[in-house]
Amino acid sequence: MKKPQDIFSITTAAEFEEKSLQVFQYQYLKNEVYRSFSDLLGRNPENVNSLKKIPFLPIEFFKSHKIISSGNREEIIFSSSGTTGQQTSKHYVTDLSLYEESFRRGFTHFYGNVENYAVLALLPSYLEREGSSLIYMVQDLIAKSKNPASGFYLHNLDTLVENLKALEQKKQKTLLIGVSFALLDLAEKFNLDLKHTVIMETGGMKGRRKEMIRAELHETLKQGLGVEQIHSEYGMTELLSQAYALKNGIFECPPWMQILIRDPEDALTLLPKKKSGGINVIDLANINSCSFIATQDLGKNFDNGKTEILGRFDHSDIRGCNLMVF
Repeated sequence: MKKPQDIFSITTAAEFEEKSLQVFQYQYLKNEVYRSFSDLLGRNPENVNSLKKIPFLPIEFFKSHKIISSGNREEIIFSSSGTTGQQTSKHYVTDLSLYEESFRRGFTHFYGNVENYAVLALLPSYLEREGSSLIYMVQDLIAKSKNPASGFYLHNLDTLVENLKALEQKKQKTLLIGVSFALLDLAEKFNLDLKHTVIMETGGMKGRRKEMIRAELHETLKQGLGVEQIHSEYGMTELLSQAYALKNGIFECPPWMQILIRDPEDALTLLPKKKSGGINVIDLANINSCSFIATQDLGKNFDNGKTEILGRFDHSDIRGCNLMVF
């Protein structure tokens, strides 16, 4: 690949596969951890000649290894949330401009120009710690929106509601992005009727409330906030791109990202559409780390390139992905 930004010009499945194979070859050569893992599976540039043969690194490696495919020094280290004493994932980002271009282009792809929105963020659990890639993204979207009402809200729900109502009166297009438990608090405390506001949940109760299935969560939020649809964002510390669901919890990826489904009993086997299994993510923006990640999430793909996220595996030691020590 001539330059990393080439991934943002992908328009066809053939181009995606071609770029994916180029990135695999690059990361096999540059990423010692990924190369060792691939070698254990008997996969290398000589025999990986299709998308289906590319090995996916278990996401747990980001907790125990420095996953990097660049000789450059990291510009920032993103870290996952975790309870006290729990080991967290670390993502060493050597080129922040790639992350910025990925999430800016991704937002524009699904929602248009961010300058048309007021961006309000209700992300208390993320704001209360350092190293959140989500906070970095939302902070940038807030700044790029150039709307004086845009900003973060910690626990000041009354002020948030006042601003939401004022924006509604102006018929201002608004995005309220929030963690699930905080949006539930908002929906239960206030009876709102938001006609010009997109509600986007980023998932996670963060131990604050009982976990709910997405359909139940969305129904509660729709009733309490007066919206017809709840949008969702699917991203993680270990990635530099996001998938979005504009309705019904069905996600789409930007052209440089793809979700594949693996057999939960055999991590090297990919499943056909409409079959449930483990989620593998290809994120070509992640060229300086690892673009091929086997997550702990469950999902299934549909014929139109869309994905339903079904939840997480009940245990972290996923069968077929336990080549953790070498």
